[in-house]
Amino acid sequence: MDKNFKTRLSVGLGMFTVALFALYTFNGIPFKIIFGLFAAVSAIELMSFFHNKFTIKNAILGLIELALLIGGTIFVAKIDVAHFWYIILGVCGYDIFAYLFGKAFGGKVFVKSRPFPKISKNKTWEGTILGLLSSIGMVAVMIAVRGSFATDWFYLLCGPLALVGDLFESALKRSFKVKDSNEVVIKNEVFAKLEYCVGGTEGHGGFLDRIDSTAFTATILLLISLLV
Repeated sequence: MDKNFKTRLSVGLGMFTVALFALYTFNGIPFKIIFGLFAAVSAIELMSFFHNKFTIKNAILGLIELALLIGGTIFVAKIDVAHFWYIILGVCGYDIFAYLFGKAFGGKVFVKSRPFPKISKNKTWEGTILGLLSSIGMVAVMIAVRGSFATDWFYLLCGPLALVGDLFESALKRSFKVKDSNEVVIKNEVFAKLEYCVGGTEGHGGFLDRIDSTAFTATILLLISLLV
C-alpha cells in the first residue's frame, strides 16, 4: 500500500466519521454547514487557479465550477438525511469501486483500457464500468427498500453524474495547468494548516478535489428536482 493511498484512506475515513456524526445531529444542520464551508474554501482554491493563467475560456470554466459549488450547496441544504445517503452511495460508491475494480482488473478485459486519456489518464474501462454498475446498484437497492422509485428515480444518476463531475474538474485543472486544487493556496501558511484537514499536503489535492463530483451531482439533481 503506497503512502499516497494510506493518506487518502486515513483522511477519507476521518472525514466520513465527522460527516456521519454531523448528518445525524440537529437534523443534519451541522453537516450542511460543513459542506457549505467546504464549498467556500473550494471556491477560494478555484480563484487561486487564475494565478497561473487567465483566459476567456478559463474564466468561463471557472464560472461554471463556481455555479456548481453554489448549486450543490443549495441542494444539500434543502434535502434530508435519507436523500443525502443516495448521493453518498452514488458518488462515493462510484469513486471507491471504480478505483478498486480499476486496480484489480484494469487492462485485463480491454487491451486499450483508457477511456479518457487526455483528461484522466488513470481511469480504466473496467473500473469505470464496474464502478458505475456498483453505484447504480447500491442506490437502486436503497430506493427499493424505501419504496420511493416514483419520486427518487433520478438519484440513480448519481454515479454517472459523479463521473462527469470528476472529468469536468480534471479538464478544468488541465486548462489552468494545475495538478492539485490546493497547488497555489498551500503555499500560504494559514491555508496550509486549513488544507491539512483534508490531507491537503502538496500532492494530495485540496477541498475542491474532495467535493467536485458531489457538487456537480448535487447541482444537476437540483435542476432535475425543479423540473419533475
